[in-house]
Order: sequence, then structure tokens, then C-alpha cells
Amino acid sequence: MAVCARLCGVGPARGCRRRQQRRGPAETAAADSEADTDPEEERIEAGPARCTLLELPPELLVEIFASLPGTDLPSLAQVCSRFRRILHTDTIWRRRCREEYGVCENLRKLEITGVSCRDVYAKLLHRYRHILGLWQPDIGPYGGLLNVVVDGLFIIGWMYLPPHDPHVGDPMRFKPLFRIHLMERKSATVECMYGHKGPHNGHIQIVKRDEFSTKCNQTDHHRMSGGRQEEFRTWLREEWGRTLEDIFHEHMQELILMKFIYTSQYDNCLTYRRIYLPPSHPDDLIKPGLFKGTYGSHGLEIVMLSFHGSRARGTKITGDPNIPAGQQTVEIDLHRRIQLPDVENLRNFNELSRIVLEVREQVRQEQQEAGEDPAPPREPSAKGPEGPPAGDSKEAGSGAEAAAAAAAEQSASTGQGQPFVLPVGVSSRNEDYPRTCRLCFYGTGLIAGHGFTSPERTPGVFVLFDEDRFGFLWLELKSFSLYSRVQATFQNADAPSPQAFDEMLRNIQSLTS
Repeated sequence: MAVCARLCGVGPARGCRRRQQRRGPAETAAADSEADTDPEEERIEAGPARCTLLELPPELLVEIFASLPGTDLPSLAQVCSRFRRILHTDTIWRRRCREEYGVCENLRKLEITGVSCRDVYAKLLHRYRHILGLWQPDIGPYGGLLNVVVDGLFIIGWMYLPPHDPHVGDPMRFKPLFRIHLMERKSATVECMYGHKGPHNGHIQIVKRDEFSTKCNQTDHHRMSGGRQEEFRTWLREEWGRTLEDIFHEHMQELILMKFIYTSQYDNCLTYRRIYLPPSHPDDLIKPGLFKGTYGSHGLEIVMLSFHGSRARGTKITGDPNIPAGQQTVEIDLHRRIQLPDVENLRNFNELSRIVLEVREQVRQEQQEAGEDPAPPREPSAKGPEGPPAGDSKEAGSGAEAAAAAAAEQSASTGQGQPFVLPVGVSSRNEDYPRTCRLCFYGTGLIAGHGFTSPERTPGVFVLFDEDRFGFLWLELKSFSLYSRVQATFQNADAPSPQAFDEMLRNIQSLTS
């Protein structure tokens, strides 16, 4: 009891305050009259005098308190009036803002506005901590990518946009949708940044830990003097980097106009759901993460590449009316290597089709032997010529093909790569694709009609170029998608566990299924 008494800052004769509160008067008196026979406590009593926490100088207490998590400090303030006075020291909260939220600004400038570091921590950073990280807005099939970060003395929601089509290798674009900051000593102010008339009044509601919504209270700031026509021309320049007259494809014009009409009706009144970056493992084929990919007339879209054992999956973060955001656009079987023919034969689409369809037939046979449904509802057979059965081995062919496979294996292991060229008749939005690749695997891609009607998985080839680029050849569509890694760094975006990441994938997919 003597040890407890010293830590509480009271004499040993009075005992522990917390124990006294739980005992009656008689029990307390009896406990005080009992001799303390703990040898360890007797040794402490006999030792040199020790000061209590209450006896430490204020400057030392400031250092101790500043090293504690900010969430623990309010409880510490309830211990006594001295602690409460010390916790008003701005040095403590300045350090918590810097270490917990990365605020590196000169917080002493806040004194001019009358806002303390404690106000910044309590009314801004701590209050809105749950919205920091990566989010996907609910904009129908289009989705999106929002990154909420602490930026100086603001919390800003940045919407990340792919580069202009078809420049998949260019960096991402971004624009602010909202910001939160403190005005004097009042509560935090939320401002909508949508439109071209500057910040205006907005509102944020945290629905639950992994979901929040934004609302603009002055949507007239989104309107332009030239009406909808001027708004459309401005949006088109920002979204596509061109005018409607520059887009000669009629179907593409229809898709662009449809997206403008659909997305502009939200007026930045959106609901956001948290997304995580995929966890990585040392044995992954490449580092998982976010990639920009070409999707024909739909332009560039953002895809999340993740690894799940023997399979890799590409999930759409942004989507289109055919395959909406949240759906699994490609799936790769990492156990089924595909050996491409030499460059001359690779130009022949029928030769590549034969190789891929042989692998698909082998997959069906193995599913039948395992008692699985070889043709689930979402995986009907692809249209196209059927090739001969593939035999028992996972890599079809012998003789010259086996020699080519061995050569490819050697080139992959040495990092040299093998020549790659698109077959004649296969279209690509970006002709500036790499001419060598590391590895190729069998995969399936999801296609559907407008409105996500009649979805089906069709065979294709996953082509790994390097750590930051891969491609997918859609056999039935005779088209090629090139993907390039998003190089931006995102904070507060790691999944707490692999299970949480898998649950997130299921949730965003169920919203558009």
C-alpha cells in the first residue's frame, strides 16, 4: 500500500484513495491500523526519500505530458487542478499535432488569430480524424478516388483523377472538393471547394467509422454565367483535356455527355465509403496497388491490383456504365503461365487465340474432374474458334514450343524479358506500350452491356512488363488495355488486416452488383 500511496501523492497512513472509495468507514479504519508486512514495501520505506509526480517541476511535467497520446490527456486533466493548468501549455499540443498528424507548420502563428494548438488538436484534427485516408464516392457506376489529408492547418479532401486519355503514363491529376479549418476560437468550419467561385459554406456528417457524407449549402456557387453549356465545356476541358469537336467518335461523345449529366446532378453532395490499399507480401508477383488503365471509349480508369494466393485481381475504383466501379475487371491465374509465340507468329491473332483457348479448355476439364461447375453463371464460354484439348501438362505444346518456353523462362529469370507485339487486328488506345515483357499468364476479363447487363467473363492474357506496368489482352473484344502504376503516396490508407481488406472488396462490389 505504501507504493500505491506514494504514486498517488498521499501519505502511507491515509492509504490509497481509490481503495478508500470502495470501502466503508469501518473497513478503512481497520486497514489503516494493520501493519504493512510486504517485504518489498518495507525495503522501499527504508530507502531514500522519493518525490511524487505532483512534486516534479512544471517544465518536466510538460515534457512528460507531451510524450503521451493526445487522447489520454483529457483524463489526466481530471486528476488535479495543477495538471489541468499545465495541460493548457501549448507546447504539449504543438508536439501532439506534429507527431500524430504531421502538422509541420509554425503553429506559433496561430496566436495572431487567437487559436491555440489545443484548439487545433481538439476541434479540428481529433474531431475529424475518422475521415482521414482513402475513400470511394458513391457516384453511381463512375465511382472515384478521394484522399483526405491534413494539409498544414487544414483538412482537405482531394479528388484524384486519371490523366487525360490516352496518356496512361502521365501523373494523376487532383482537385479539392472540400476543406475544414478553424476560424478564431470557434468550431471547425467546413467549406465546399466545388465550382469556380471559391470556397463556400458546406457540411460534413460522419455517418459511421467507415462512411461519411458531404453537402454543399450554397450550390448556386457551382453555376456558371453561361449556363449549362459553359459548364459542360469547362468540365470537358478538365475531364478530357479537349473540346467536343475534337472527339470524332459518336459513341464516345454520347458516353461523355452521359457522364456529365449524371455526375453534375450530385452538386458535391456525396456519400463516401472507406477503401484500403491492398496488403503486400514478399512473394507477390509485383507490388500491389493502384494503377491507371485504358478502357476504350470510356477513357482512363483507376484499378486496384491485389494478390490472393495463386490469383491476382483487378478491382475498379472508377468505372463506367458497362462495368461499374467496385467490380472485378480482371482476374489472373498465376499458376497458368502462357508462353507467347515468337514475334512473327505473335502478330497472327489466330495463333494467340489458339494458345489461350487451349488453356481455357484445360481449366474446364480440371473443374469437371474436381466436381466444380465448369460454366458458372458469370463465366460462359467466350465466342471464338475452339482449339484442340491441351493435354495433361499446364504448359501446352512440345518440341519448338517447349524450347521457346525454356528460353522465356531463362530470359525472365535474368530480367531480360521477351519480345512483345500486339497481334494484327487488336486495338489499343495507347500505342506506346513496352516492346518487351517479363511474363504472361492466363486470365479472364469482365465484359457487359450498357447498365451492367449480361455480364460475363471472357478469356485473355495478362502481360507483365515491369514493376510499374502491365497489360491485359481481351481476346473476344480484340482490344488491349495498358496499365501504369499510380505513383502518389497515400497516408492512413493501409488495411488493419488482410481480412479487413477482403471485406472492403466484397462491400464495394456488392454496391454495384
